Amino acid sequence: MFRIKKLDIFITKQFGLLFVATFFICQFVLMMQFLWRYVDELIGKGLSMEVLVQFFWYMGLMLMPQAFPLAILLSSLITFGNLGESSELTAIKAAGISLLQSMRSLIVIVIAISCLSFYFQEVIGPRAFISFQQLLLSMKQKNPEVEIPEGIFYDGIPNSNLYVQKKDLNSGMLYGIMIYRMNGGYEDAAVILADSGRIQSTAEKKHILLTLYSGEWFENMRQSGLNVSANVPYRRETFSTKTILLDFDGGFNMAEAGGIASDARSKGLSRILHDLDSIREFNDSVGHAYYYEAQNSTFRKPLLSKSDSTKMAENKDKKAVNVDSAFLKLTGEQKQSVIRQASNSAQLATSNIEFKSEYSFYLNREERMHQMEAINKFTLSLSCLIFFFIGAPLGAIIRKGGLGVPVIISVLVFIVFYILDSTGMKMARDDNWTVWFGKLLGTAVLSPLAIFFTYKANNDSVVFNIDLYKDLTMRALGLRTKRHLVRKEVIIDDPRYQQDAEMLQQISLDISQYIDVHKLLRWPNPIKVFFRPGDDHDIEHINTNLENTIEDLSYTSDKFVLNLLNNYPIIATHAHTRPFQRKWLNELTGLFLPTGIFFYFRMLRFRFRLYKDLQNILRTNNRLIPRLAELGEQQSKSQTTTSIL
Repeated sequence: MFRIKKLDIFITKQFGLLFVATFFICQFVLMMQFLWRYVDELIGKGLSMEVLVQFFWYMGLMLMPQAFPLAILLSSLITFGNLGESSELTAIKAAGISLLQSMRSLIVIVIAISCLSFYFQEVIGPRAFISFQQLLLSMKQKNPEVEIPEGIFYDGIPNSNLYVQKKDLNSGMLYGIMIYRMNGGYEDAAVILADSGRIQSTAEKKHILLTLYSGEWFENMRQSGLNVSANVPYRRETFSTKTILLDFDGGFNMAEAGGIASDARSKGLSRILHDLDSIREFNDSVGHAYYYEAQNSTFRKPLLSKSDSTKMAENKDKKAVNVDSAFLKLTGEQKQSVIRQASNSAQLATSNIEFKSEYSFYLNREERMHQMEAINKFTLSLSCLIFFFIGAPLGAIIRKGGLGVPVIISVLVFIVFYILDSTGMKMARDDNWTVWFGKLLGTAVLSPLAIFFTYKANNDSVVFNIDLYKDLTMRALGLRTKRHLVRKEVIIDDPRYQQDAEMLQQISLDISQYIDVHKLLRWPNPIKVFFRPGDDHDIEHINTNLENTIEDLSYTSDKFVLNLLNNYPIIATHAHTRPFQRKWLNELTGLFLPTGIFFYFRMLRFRFRLYKDLQNILRTNNRLIPRLAELGEQQSKSQTTTSIL
């Protein structure tokens, strides 16, 4: 039975306060990052404070599901980091309470936050998205003079398309102006060209005043009832200064949500699943229509006239019509006509296929966007649990609280998740990956990490021990440290110099015999290396005797002896015989040729290094043994004098 204990209340208070603080920090960071995308919509529009408050309010509601996982990750890291740093976590484990038991109250809270995140995405998020997009669209239409881009046709003004080559933000002047006015449709269009101009809204915000300099005005003079194929008269006007008044409601009015409501982000899960059936049915109908149209293509037109083809068919000497020979029999004008007709048909068919391709891609993308949005409602909620089981164990392992290391780790984990999720979304949206694979990529990568960190932290395993990884790296690369023996502050018993000198002499003899027998500079048989036992007990015996002697001599007060002891190398006793100590691992390495070659040459390197180490030991012994003999004589004389006294 689940009972609330004092420990649960204590940890919940620690986590709750940190979660509230980190949530507002994460929400603020996400809103600032999101704000940069729409900063151009806010500057210079003269928006009221009420509109700005609505803008930030809807933005905050949309970003809350994204702030939940990051806040949980950071707060759980700091909570358990503080407990570990103050040794409270050690006391909890000493009382027989495991890490998972101490986390149970927070697990319930995180599950509740995950459900809250799903509720926001299902109910509040779609409504906030619709209101935000309405507000954003209305803000874009408020002041068109600020919105007009460079080098792109702007269609925000009713019945007009405006092109500006260059814009001076300081003076407000527009350069290289081209305007298409279509009051009566494309047939009655007016084209206006000007070197420069200026655009501004009127005081009542119902029109915009366009002042043009040094330009020309072209306008069709079509009258109703004229034949479409008849020539259309037009008028041309050259002006030095021209003022045009265009209808434009620059006041702030909320845009309609008709087109916004079809976006997948504005729908709940039930509506997405309902609309997916309609979208798939419509896409299938379009695909079938395109297929039947391709079977009965209207672009297969005969290249010959009906009379010419009839004559060719009546030719009894030829069973089939040869197009090339028929084309060669045509006159020059007929050939040009046939080529022109074929070129036009090919261009028309190409344009038609490109249009169908783009439209089909748009329809398929709309279906994938609905699928991704439905999956995203679950993955974003599930990420709250995943981030908790990453943050809490990491805090218990690292044992660092505050806003230093936890912030760095949280940012790194969130960046990895964001990159994976964004990459998967873009690849799935563009139909390069399947929707399920793209949207579950971040979750699939971080879930094993959460399980691994939780398992390691619950079993008190050392995951981030730098010395351990340093030692493994040095062993893998064949690196080693040097001896560093210093004089002991307190020496109780002096070394046995005479016995140590005799031991070093015996080690020198053993090394000389070992070098003669094993031939370290020769290449060993690969079969013996990978497929036969290769323990070198002789070098193990030599290394054991040497280390025992060095350990005894490390208590000396003689500086010369200590300096020579630091010259002894640290010997690797297995790497020169075979890559690994396990037999099956050696056999597997030998069977796979690339790794076998790599480890074979690595073993040759260790054999050559062992040969140099043994030579170094012999040289050091030759220098150290005479000094030990002198110290042994002094030690024996001192002991004799002490016994006489």
